[in-house]
Amino acid sequence: MKRKIVRIDEKLCNGCGECVPSCAEGAIEIVDGKARLVAENLCDGLGACLGECPENAIIIEEREAETFSEDAVEKRLTSLKEQEGIEEQPAPHFGCPSARVLSLDRKERPAADPGGDNGERASELAQWPLKLQLVPPTAPFFRGKELVVTADCSPVAFGDYHRRFLRGKAMVLHCPKFGDQSFVLDKLTEIFSSSGITGVTVLRAEVPCCSGLTYAVHEAVRASGRDLPVREVVVGVQGDLREAPVPMFNG
Repeated sequence: MKRKIVRIDEKLCNGCGECVPSCAEGAIEIVDGKARLVAENLCDGLGACLGECPENAIIIEEREAETFSEDAVEKRLTSLKEQEGIEEQPAPHFGCPSARVLSLDRKERPAADPGGDNGERASELAQWPLKLQLVPPTAPFFRGKELVVTADCSPVAFGDYHRRFLRGKAMVLHCPKFGDQSFVLDKLTEIFSSSGITGVTVLRAEVPCCSGLTYAVHEAVRASGRDLPVREVVVGVQGDLREAPVPMFNG
């Protein structure tokens, strides 16, 4: 299949190894003084390694490549742990915690229960990664869940984000003011097509540029060919919900 995958220019690579720990899937290693892609099915094509290369020897290209495999990644990471003699842990030192796929076990609690010591609100986050740029479209934490597509500012502006919107759901985080809009459409379309989500909530700020996130979601749902219910919730600049969470249907 044709997909995005990293390519390493050996002529530019100086073998510094800075890209190795930034690859959460363990897809890159140093061989004969050069960074090499271990196997195509280990690379998710998201490019977390790009920014770590001081020689700009790594790029993302679209070409025929073996399909990304989470099973292969799991076997690879297990093998690396055994080689290094380290115990199982949530975020091994050879992978960035913000990019490694993790499903967190959150115990169910009554809606009124803050679930924390001394009355503070407990986190409802049930996954890593969070950023749209980093999350794999087939991540297991998506399956059978509603997806909350969250504008970066919204959870900061709205204090009850975790309880009202995140409990029991999956999420991705993105700011529509930054980044390539075509990438956002392509990534959301891939998530909607292959992740097994059951519906989408767009949580965005009331500022005009943030409406682009809602547009991208609707366009991606259409492109995915799935009949997914979509609703939009707008957070005001004062931190209140300026519009009721009324379902918005694709037509």
